Amino acid sequence: MAGVFAPYQLELFKPRKADAAAVPAGLEGRPRRSAPPPPKEEVLPRADALARRIAADLGARVRLVVNDNRSTMVSYQREAGELTLRLHHMFLDAPDDVVQALADYAGRGRRRAGALIDAYVQHSEERIRAATRRPEALKSAGKCFDLQDIFGRLNHHHFQGGIRATIGWGRGVNRRRRKSIRLGVYDHQAREIRVHPALDKPDVPLFFVEYIVFHEMLHQLFPSARHDGRHVHHPRAFKDREKAFPLFDAALNWEKQHLSKLLGR
Repeated sequence: MAGVFAPYQLELFKPRKADAAAVPAGLEGRPRRSAPPPPKEEVLPRADALARRIAADLGARVRLVVNDNRSTMVSYQREAGELTLRLHHMFLDAPDDVVQALADYAGRGRRRAGALIDAYVQHSEERIRAATRRPEALKSAGKCFDLQDIFGRLNHHHFQGGIRATIGWGRGVNRRRRKSIRLGVYDHQAREIRVHPALDKPDVPLFFVEYIVFHEMLHQLFPSARHDGRHVHHPRAFKDREKAFPLFDAALNWEKQHLSKLLGR
């Protein structure tokens, strides 16, 4: 029913313990003070108005949760005719086109609306609370590969310089045999890419290291999300874009042929 507003959580601006040391987007390695979240008495009427606008647009029941997260600015879940929408408090001041994009993205599943939301988040990043401690510095130069050089080339040729992240090698390799290995990881909170040092070897081809970096860079464009009650780490748009890597098939084949060696077997 249009215009119906469901209550949002009142424990506003209480970040989870896991976020306590997080570094917000765009502030890698340079913590600074940022504007504090607005007081609850100001948030409630503005959140009420925003929820009513989105509910009226969708003609559905909307449950709005306002938070002060440092990583995920928008998340949602649709089920049983109700949209649960979790937003950073920056969206309380969003213009009409961004509110429409929220309704389209979360309520109608229109992925293209996400670009406008991303642009608004980047423009409003000073409203994301900064961390209180400096993150550990990453070292990009290895014995065989310089990850910063690889990142820079990929960013220029495939992303028009649009990926903003720090990159470096992970911690030392555990020499014990492993059952699995994560060759790369992207931290959304810190906008940080770490590559497993098992790849910093002369018998690992450059194109494979480039593929791992390319893969992790894509996570910034296509973050994981919950859809239909389940967590999707690699959405379809991610997989489609990943195939644009020039040596995509060769990289998959090389990994398959050499996985046992990377696992230390």
